[in-house]
Amino acid sequence: MPARARTVAILAVGTTFVVWLVLWQLDGIGVALPRLPWPATVATAATAVVVIAAGLPVRRWVRGKRERRLDPMVATRTLVLAKAAAYGGALLAGWFVGQALVLLPELVGDRRYRFILAVISAIAAVALAAAGLVVQSWCKLPPEDDAT
Repeated sequence: MPARARTVAILAVGTTFVVWLVLWQLDGIGVALPRLPWPATVATAATAVVVIAAGLPVRRWVRGKRERRLDPMVATRTLVLAKAAAYGGALLAGWFVGQALVLLPELVGDRRYRFILAVISAIAAVALAAAGLVVQSWCKLPPEDDAT
Protein backbone atom coordinates (compact mmCIF):
# COMPACT_ATOMS: atom_id res chain seq x y z
CA MET A 1 0.00 0.00 0.00
CA PRO A 2 1.54 3.31 -1.01
CA ALA A 3 2.12 6.18 1.37
CA ARG A 4 -0.58 8.80 0.93
CA ALA A 5 0.06 12.53 1.15
CA ARG A 6 -2.79 12.87 3.64
CA THR A 7 -1.29 10.23 5.94
CA VAL A 8 2.13 11.86 5.68
CA ALA A 9 0.63 15.26 6.57
CA ILE A 10 -1.32 13.83 9.53
CA LEU A 11 1.85 12.14 10.78
CA ALA A 12 3.79 15.41 10.54
CA VAL A 13 1.10 17.42 12.35
CA GLY A 14 0.68 14.78 15.05
CA THR A 15 4.41 14.61 15.64
CA THR A 16 4.60 18.40 15.76
CA PHE A 17 1.94 18.53 18.46
CA VAL A 18 3.52 15.81 20.62
CA VAL A 19 7.04 17.29 20.30
CA TRP A 20 5.78 20.81 21.02
CA LEU A 21 3.82 19.65 24.07
CA VAL A 22 6.70 17.67 25.59
CA LEU A 23 9.37 20.29 24.87
CA TRP A 24 7.12 23.14 26.03
CA GLN A 25 6.64 21.36 29.35
CA LEU A 26 10.37 20.67 29.70
CA ASP A 27 11.27 24.25 28.76
CA GLY A 28 8.74 25.52 31.28
CA ILE A 29 10.46 23.74 34.16
CA GLY A 30 13.92 24.83 33.05
CA VAL A 31 15.20 21.67 31.35
CA ALA A 32 17.57 22.47 28.50
CA LEU A 33 16.08 21.73 25.10
CA PRO A 34 17.89 19.25 22.83
CA ARG A 35 20.45 20.79 20.50
CA LEU A 36 19.90 20.80 16.76
CA PRO A 37 23.10 19.80 14.97
CA TRP A 38 23.43 21.46 11.57
CA PRO A 39 24.82 18.24 10.00
CA ALA A 40 21.36 16.72 10.55
CA THR A 41 19.92 19.40 8.29
CA VAL A 42 22.52 18.73 5.61
CA ALA A 43 21.99 14.96 5.89
CA THR A 44 18.22 15.35 5.59
CA ALA A 45 18.54 17.48 2.46
CA ALA A 46 21.14 15.11 1.00
CA THR A 47 18.84 12.15 1.63
CA ALA A 48 16.09 13.89 -0.34
CA VAL A 49 18.51 14.25 -3.26
CA VAL A 50 19.52 10.57 -2.98
CA VAL A 51 15.86 9.47 -3.03
CA ILE A 52 15.22 11.50 -6.21
CA ALA A 53 18.41 10.15 -7.81
CA ALA A 54 17.41 6.57 -6.97
CA GLY A 55 14.00 7.10 -8.52
CA LEU A 56 15.16 8.54 -11.84
CA PRO A 57 16.11 5.21 -13.48
CA VAL A 58 12.74 3.75 -12.50
CA ARG A 59 10.96 6.82 -13.88
CA ARG A 60 12.82 6.56 -17.19
CA TRP A 61 12.00 2.86 -17.48
CA VAL A 62 8.29 3.35 -16.67
CA ARG A 63 8.08 6.13 -19.27
CA GLY A 64 9.33 3.76 -21.95
CA LYS A 65 13.05 4.57 -22.17
CA ARG A 66 14.18 0.99 -21.78
CA GLU A 67 17.72 0.98 -23.17
CA ARG A 68 18.80 -1.10 -20.20
CA ARG A 69 17.03 -3.76 -18.22
CA LEU A 70 15.62 -2.61 -14.89
CA ASP A 71 16.20 -5.16 -12.16
CA PRO A 72 12.85 -5.73 -10.39
CA MET A 73 14.63 -5.82 -7.01
CA VAL A 74 16.12 -2.38 -7.66
CA ALA A 75 12.67 -1.04 -8.51
CA THR A 76 11.20 -2.65 -5.39
CA ARG A 77 13.95 -1.25 -3.17
CA THR A 78 13.45 2.18 -4.72
CA LEU A 79 9.75 2.01 -3.89
CA VAL A 80 10.49 0.98 -0.28
CA LEU A 81 13.07 3.78 0.01
CA ALA A 82 10.52 6.28 -1.28
CA LYS A 83 7.88 5.18 1.20
CA ALA A 84 10.37 5.29 4.07
CA ALA A 85 11.48 8.77 2.99
CA ALA A 86 7.88 10.01 2.95
CA TYR A 87 7.18 8.76 6.48
CA GLY A 88 10.64 9.60 7.84
CA GLY A 89 10.47 13.10 6.38
CA ALA A 90 7.09 13.61 8.03
CA LEU A 91 8.42 12.54 11.42
CA LEU A 92 11.49 14.75 11.08
CA ALA A 93 9.37 17.70 9.94
CA GLY A 94 7.20 17.29 13.03
CA TRP A 95 10.28 17.10 15.25
CA PHE A 96 11.82 20.25 13.80
CA VAL A 97 8.58 22.27 13.65
CA GLY A 98 7.78 21.30 17.23
CA GLN A 99 11.17 22.58 18.34
CA ALA A 100 10.73 25.79 16.34
CA LEU A 101 7.35 26.43 17.98
CA VAL A 102 8.84 26.05 21.47
CA LEU A 103 11.68 28.43 20.62
CA LEU A 104 9.45 31.01 18.90
CA PRO A 105 8.25 33.02 21.93
CA GLU A 106 11.81 33.97 23.02
CA LEU A 107 14.01 34.62 20.01
CA VAL A 108 17.05 35.98 21.80
CA GLY A 109 20.65 34.84 21.70
CA ASP A 110 21.21 31.16 21.08
CA ARG A 111 17.46 30.49 20.87
CA ARG A 112 17.24 32.66 17.74
CA TYR A 113 20.00 30.66 16.01
CA ARG A 114 18.34 27.40 17.06
CA PHE A 115 14.96 28.60 15.78
CA ILE A 116 16.42 29.47 12.36
CA LEU A 117 18.16 26.09 12.21
CA ALA A 118 14.92 24.32 13.19
CA VAL A 119 13.01 26.10 10.40
CA ILE A 120 15.68 25.26 7.80
CA SER A 121 15.73 21.67 9.05
CA ALA A 122 11.94 21.48 8.80
CA ILE A 123 12.12 22.66 5.19
CA ALA A 124 14.68 19.94 4.43
CA ALA A 125 12.45 17.34 6.12
CA VAL A 126 9.42 18.44 4.10
CA ALA A 127 11.58 18.15 0.97
CA LEU A 128 12.48 14.60 2.02
CA ALA A 129 8.82 13.67 2.51
CA ALA A 130 7.91 15.25 -0.83
CA ALA A 131 10.76 13.44 -2.58
CA GLY A 132 9.48 10.17 -1.17
CA LEU A 133 5.95 10.81 -2.39
CA VAL A 134 7.14 11.88 -5.84
CA VAL A 135 9.48 8.92 -6.32
CA GLN A 136 6.78 6.58 -5.10
CA SER A 137 4.47 7.93 -7.81
CA TRP A 138 7.20 7.30 -10.38
CA CYS A 139 7.21 3.63 -9.45
CA LYS A 140 3.64 3.05 -10.66
CA LEU A 141 3.31 1.08 -13.84
CA PRO A 142 0.87 2.45 -16.41
CA PRO A 143 -2.24 0.35 -17.02
CA GLU A 144 -1.69 -2.35 -19.61
CA ASP A 145 -3.36 -1.87 -22.98
CA ASP A 146 -5.33 -5.03 -23.75
CA ALA A 147 -6.37 -3.76 -27.20
CA THR A 148 -3.25 -5.17 -28.93
